[in-house]
Amino acid sequence: MYIYNVTINIEESIHDTWLRWMQKEHIPAMLATGKFSNALMTKVQIEEDMGGITYSVQYRTDSKTTLEKYYAENAEALRAQSKPFEGKFVAFRTELEIVSEH
Repeated sequence: MYIYNVTINIEESIHDTWLRWMQKEHIPAMLATGKFSNALMTKVQIEEDMGGITYSVQYRTDSKTTLEKYYAENAEALRAQSKPFEGKFVAFRTELEIVSEH
């Protein structure tokens, strides 16, 4: 199992609009690709020096191969949907391999 983690710092001025968009449109669109089994959205509890509000969204997938298919088939179009928020957020992405669950 793999986790595709996206950490986003969003400006407070558009936070509420962005959060609604994430929950009602973007995360459902990610899941609709069929490449992720679920998503977990968490709010980071440490204040950033740069300001804003930080979230981590973790999308669970069955394999690295499926994640690569997401990159090839869906990533560009889904990332383009964030255009209304351009310049108002910073995001970085990491891939995590699940070693064990307890």
